[in-house]
Amino acid sequence: MAFDDSIKRFERIVAILIQLQSKRVVKAQELADHFSISLRTVYRDIRALEAAGVPIYAEAGIGYSLTEGYKLPPVMFTEEEAATFIAAEQLMLKYMDEHLGRHFLTAMAKIKAVLKEDQKDQLATIQPNLKVMPTRRLFNKNVPDVLEILLESISRKKQVIIKYQALNADQPSDRQIEPVGLLQANSHWYLLAFCHLRKDYRNFRTDRIFGIRRTEFDFEVPHQPLDYYLKKDRHPNRKKIRISVDKDVARYMKWERDSFGFVSEETKGDRVEMVFETDYEINMFERWFMMFADSADILEPLDLKRRVQTLLSEMVDRQHSPLPK
Repeated sequence: MAFDDSIKRFERIVAILIQLQSKRVVKAQELADHFSISLRTVYRDIRALEAAGVPIYAEAGIGYSLTEGYKLPPVMFTEEEAATFIAAEQLMLKYMDEHLGRHFLTAMAKIKAVLKEDQKDQLATIQPNLKVMPTRRLFNKNVPDVLEILLESISRKKQVIIKYQALNADQPSDRQIEPVGLLQANSHWYLLAFCHLRKDYRNFRTDRIFGIRRTEFDFEVPHQPLDYYLKKDRHPNRKKIRISVDKDVARYMKWERDSFGFVSEETKGDRVEMVFETDYEINMFERWFMMFADSADILEPLDLKRRVQTLLSEMVDRQHSPLPK
């Protein structure tokens, strides 16, 4: 084995040890996927850790865990790893609610406490020169603990009651829900939960939650992990949309098209044909499409084309109306 390979294996074995300490149980397949190695290599590295005196408990079909009470000595960070803390801190503070943000700051203080002095100086230099500015409101300011309570609910499997403002409702209403998971997408936090009012799974945007309170009611429904509900084949109502756009204009659509379910594109001469599959209300897509409508055509569905024509007609009528005095 070459010297460089030996170093890489040593670094990987140390990283595996850190993974084992970070979770109660770690499956061999998780380690194989995380480090892009074979299961055979995982087994060999685990045996190396055991030979070095690390107390690893293995249970067939379950996974690996460290004997309770075993702890690593303080971890030393590289300069590159230390520099990532500032970016993480800025992102987390802007995308967390107020309560979780405070907990994150105390956690970061503990991490920074083990840094070397030159690394602390490095962070002090970077910090004032890195800013994150969210473009949208992520949480209602009157509900500073919404993420904290939702994560607690998922962990404890206890129902919560939220006061939620649906898009088509005039006033917020109470919803008794069983939170399944949280997703940050399109500059918003989305909550997937089983809604007892609708007797089905629903998506809720956190900025439309105007109140939240804990309950001691256990979940009544066994829920799958979040990824299960995000798979495309779980969404039979996805709408397929095909549009054709001038090649010179298509490049400007790349920045936001993923938010509307972009699937693929194909260049055909001086045009680009794009395919979308979207869960959005179709009127959200049509309003985004209107930004490029002078250089784009809707190929399908015809219903979308008609709705854009109607919207254009309404816009023309409105703009031709007399100005208010």
